[in-house]
Amino acid sequence: MSLIMPVFAATAAIPVDVKKGDPVAGEAQSASCAACHGADGNSPAPSFPKIAGLGEKYLTQQLKLIQTNERAIVEMTGQLDGKSEQDLKDLAAYYNSQTMQISGAKPLEVRVNAGIKVDGLELGARVWRSGNLKTGVPSCMGCHSPKGLGNEPAGYPRLGGQYSEYLAKQLRAYRAGERVAGANSSIMRQAAEQMSDAEIDAVANFIAGLN
Repeated sequence: MSLIMPVFAATAAIPVDVKKGDPVAGEAQSASCAACHGADGNSPAPSFPKIAGLGEKYLTQQLKLIQTNERAIVEMTGQLDGKSEQDLKDLAAYYNSQTMQISGAKPLEVRVNAGIKVDGLELGARVWRSGNLKTGVPSCMGCHSPKGLGNEPAGYPRLGGQYSEYLAKQLRAYRAGERVAGANSSIMRQAAEQMSDAEIDAVANFIAGLN
């Protein structure tokens, strides 16, 4: 009996690669998203996040989590029903191909835990670049890049230019343990766990002006 195995026996179990996202196909099915997120992913109101240029890997992950209700967002209920994995990849590719409009930082005073008011822009810049060594808050730019452009291979989203109100809301959700879905949620929960309200508001405002 021959001990030589047929070549096809060693390769039969190799999975077929899933197609990458097609931004043209994604644009064709993005009409229902425009009411909240804008036609190009630049939401007209801070109650809805800007999704232009966030990163294709991150967007795909979040769309999958929202579709399966692992990340429950009331406004997104039913919006992704019936869409295939390829549809989600296509949507992510389209919105990632768009350019985020910068919200901009604004002059801000925040009251720190000591009870005094400080320059929010200065505090925000310090938290973004260095974190807070005394309380164990890590630097934000270590994962999201100095200019807030994110890290596509790691699935870390672009933050620079996002609405400060949305960013602050998400940081508080991570801190409270309310946002738990996704591969990187544990990292963000640890990062936000020791952040004060002043630090959250200050860094969110600073990030809104990054580009």
